[in-house]
This record gives sequence, C-alpha cells and structure tokens, in this order.
Amino acid sequence: MKSEKRHWFKFALQTKGSVIPIIAPRVIWTGLFGVFVSILYYYKLPVSQPFVGGVVPSIVLGLLLVFRTNTAYERFWEGRRLWGMLTSDIRNLAWQIWVVVNEVEPEDRVKKIAALRLVTAFAVASKLYLRAQPVNRELEALVSPSQYLQLKNIDNSPLEIAHWIGSYIQQQYNRNCITNAPQVAAMLTLTRNLMDSLGNCERILRAPLPLAYAIHLKQLVLIYCLLLPFQLVKDAGLWTGMIVALISFTLFGIEEIGIEIENPFGYDANDLPLDTICDQIKDNVEEFINLNSSSEYDNQKLR
Repeated sequence: MKSEKRHWFKFALQTKGSVIPIIAPRVIWTGLFGVFVSILYYYKLPVSQPFVGGVVPSIVLGLLLVFRTNTAYERFWEGRRLWGMLTSDIRNLAWQIWVVVNEVEPEDRVKKIAALRLVTAFAVASKLYLRAQPVNRELEALVSPSQYLQLKNIDNSPLEIAHWIGSYIQQQYNRNCITNAPQVAAMLTLTRNLMDSLGNCERILRAPLPLAYAIHLKQLVLIYCLLLPFQLVKDAGLWTGMIVALISFTLFGIEEIGIEIENPFGYDANDLPLDTICDQIKDNVEEFINLNSSSEYDNQKLR
C-alpha cells in the first residue's frame, strides 16, 4: 500500500485496527509482575533463577505461534478468495441474465430486473448469514414484499434466493425466452458456484482452530511470560519489568492477531470488508441495469 509507505510512523503508532487495546491489560500485568520480581531481587531475595529459561523453550513457543498465525491467515485469505469468486460469479450471472434472456412480453423487463436484484440479494444474504444476523432492511430493498416475508422465516436465506434464481432461469427456458440450452447450463453453473462459495465460507466459519490447541498455546505464552522475570532479573535489574512487558507485547500480540483474523467474516477492523464488497456489487448491478436501460431507450428513439 502506497499510503502505508508514505505514512510509516503514522501506521506504526496507530491503535485503531491494532490489537494493542486488547492485549494492553495482559502486557501491563506481566510488566508489573516483572517489576515485583526486580524489587524482590533488589532486596537480596533469591528470585534469580536462570535455569527456568529452559522450561518453555523459546523456539518451541515461536514455532507454535507461527503455526497459529499462518493457519489463521490461510483462513482469512481463503475467505477473501471466496468472496472474490462470489463477486465475479455475480457479475457474470447478472450479465448473462440480461443478455441471454429475451423479453417476449412487456412485464419480462420487470422480471429480469427483479432477477438481477435477486443476484445482488444473494451477496447481501450471504453476508448476513455468515455474521448470524437476521434478515433486515438491507435485504428488503432487493426482493419483493412476499419474498422478504419468506426470508424472515428461513434459516438459510442465501440458499432460498439461489433457488429463486434457478427457478427464474428454468421458467424463462420453458417459455422459450432462452433458446440455447448450453446458456441455461452456464447460468445454472454460475448459480451453483455461488452456493459452493457460500458453502466454503461456512466451512471456514464452522471449523475453528481446535480448542485444546488454542488453550495450550495460551497456557504456554502465559507461563513463558511469568517465568521471564526470574530469568532476566539478574542481568536486567530494575529494567526487568520493562523488558518483560516488551517481550510479552510481542507474544500476546502475535497470538491475538491469529484470533482476530481466524474468522474473517465479522465486524472487526481486521475482518473482510463485506459491507463494502456488497455495496460495490449493488452499485455495479444497478449501473448495469441503468446503463442498458438507457441504451435501449436511445436505440428506440433512433428508430
């Protein structure tokens, strides 16, 4: 990102979008514990125990944290890739519906536009479904009143919308508004791709990192940070608390980043911008409808 290069220090000191507010209490407590140990050492109490550094080897902890972060990032990137595919399939499906479906009767134009908005509604419904949000006004603007009432009583609204899109395509083929069977197959394939993308997003959402692994990693990080003062106090003295806080900031931060991006479909600053993606899809489809409608109107005037 060019802005990140230009404003390096601004990004380095930024707290919004970072994990600093979340990990700050842990860092402070481990730092204070380091100060406490250094005070005990200052008063000649036998708290210096260098051998404790081997209890949790730093290389083992580092490998576990790297694995945790890489696994979470893979989930994040897979979610981004799936939403990129979903966006592309929606645009292709909207274009094919508009171009391929012939308008035999006057109301066919209205039905076609409604079908295009159903394609947009699939993206919005998928976002709400992945966030465990109920059907709301954002979706109401894209479907008919009767469809909206049906969606409010359905658990998996994107699946129902995909069914409506498939039914529309099949009906137009039965009415001979689509004369080419391979074109029907292509549109139904795109519809199936939408459901496949949603299913893969569900897989990411429903299969988090095993609980035992997450608990064990947290326990190791905590033990490591609590043992650090006993290992460092002899050489660091009264600086022990500061050094322990800096090290714990690194470890807690890496571990928390993995938690932040493990579910990429939420509302956090580090999650996928699903609201922006859905708004872009809506704008694209509406521009497509308006552009084609105005072009056909101009052609009719020229005739």
